[in-house]
Amino acid sequence: MSPSASDILKIQKVKRGSAFTYFYFLVSIVAVVAILLQGEEVSKLELIGTISIITLCYVVLYFFLLQFRSEVLTIQRKIFFILITIILFLFVTRMVSDKYGTDFILLIPFAIIPVMIRTFYDARLALFILLITILLTAFMIEKPFEFVLMNFISGMVAIFTMTNIYKRLHLFFTALMVIISYSCFHLGIFLMNGGSIEEINLSEYIRFAENGAMILLCYPLILIFEKRFLFLSDTTLLELADTNQPLLRKLAEEAPGSFQHSLQVANLAEEAARVIGANLLLVKAGALYHDIGKIANPKYYIENQKDGVSPHDKLDPRLSARVIINHVKNGVILAKNYKIPTQIIDFIRTHHGTTVAYFFYKKYLDMNPGKTEMKKDFTYPGPKPFSKETAVVMMADAVEASSRSLGDYSEENINDMVERIIVLQEQDGQFSDIPLTYKNISDIKEIFRKRLSNIYHVRVAYPERD
Repeated sequence: MSPSASDILKIQKVKRGSAFTYFYFLVSIVAVVAILLQGEEVSKLELIGTISIITLCYVVLYFFLLQFRSEVLTIQRKIFFILITIILFLFVTRMVSDKYGTDFILLIPFAIIPVMIRTFYDARLALFILLITILLTAFMIEKPFEFVLMNFISGMVAIFTMTNIYKRLHLFFTALMVIISYSCFHLGIFLMNGGSIEEINLSEYIRFAENGAMILLCYPLILIFEKRFLFLSDTTLLELADTNQPLLRKLAEEAPGSFQHSLQVANLAEEAARVIGANLLLVKAGALYHDIGKIANPKYYIENQKDGVSPHDKLDPRLSARVIINHVKNGVILAKNYKIPTQIIDFIRTHHGTTVAYFFYKKYLDMNPGKTEMKKDFTYPGPKPFSKETAVVMMADAVEASSRSLGDYSEENINDMVERIIVLQEQDGQFSDIPLTYKNISDIKEIFRKRLSNIYHVRVAYPERD
């Protein structure tokens, strides 16, 4: 079977992305070799050896990304950010070493590397990038073993203590712990090499304090990199999830039922994300914005209708389906107008995947038996969810909407409804592009059952007061 036009475009895009990736790696290798050999006269064999070592480090980095974060290799700005971070710290180290001597290298805050990478990626990648950077930097240091071990331990401490970058107090705590780790390690090495308490040089510990204090520069740096490389930090996600944001206020005022639905979806999805290890803040923000397209025609959605009057009663099922399906396209347009980040817009585009607006499709089939070829007119354009976060919001959206139609909120009915909704989505292949395990889906179902049972639990009927 010959590939379609869209398939050819996808193949070309992947090849183009790979070419740029290889180009960035090649330029980075040349830059690192130039930094390490700056001001030194070397023979051809020494040059070949240096190029071989640097190339080997970058090959290991490439295969690490390919194995654990393959999406980074397909997005130019993400791989560029990582490579420029490595080069920048090597360049700063060379400049400081040449101008002030190796003693002042203690002032360079290598712990910023894991903090920055951890903010935009994950702890595993942050640790690996730190390790690659300090190993390359060690070629310019007089005592490379001590340098690598000290910065490796301090970087690990930074990763362990930096749980919530959006809480300023946590960053201060991270800086303090980095200072302590630097000081303790340096003191231990000093005493192990035969030093005495009287010989301790306090100026070195002052440099450690200055080094740790520089970690506080992460806040302005995060803002700069976030805007320049189109990243999304936890701080920005918290701001987006504030219900006083203009677009969310607009949803609350013009489609109050949809706004309440979005709040419930956000609560369900956040709990499910916590269980499967997804990004909680991203899920919450994405859930709050997933239905903003309903602002365009709020009265066409049942949660915003009053007195049981529906405009769909007078419409052809195909037209009704078009209005409902268009809330995805309208949401994307509205989000772009309000400058909502692409990562949040992805939730708008994927929360229905390629499912069918079955209510109107069934109504159309009842009116026109046998015309199943019109199913495409009742199908959402997609794409399907492509991450754990988008999949969780899709599940929570469908489950929360269906729960409102239950007449009897017994535990059995809730369990059956949750099971039926998610199984149907699985059978439709909506989760085929996501690394969700069977246990992940089972855990998500269990969370939905518990939360919905708590929301709709039976309450005591209080007697009326005379």
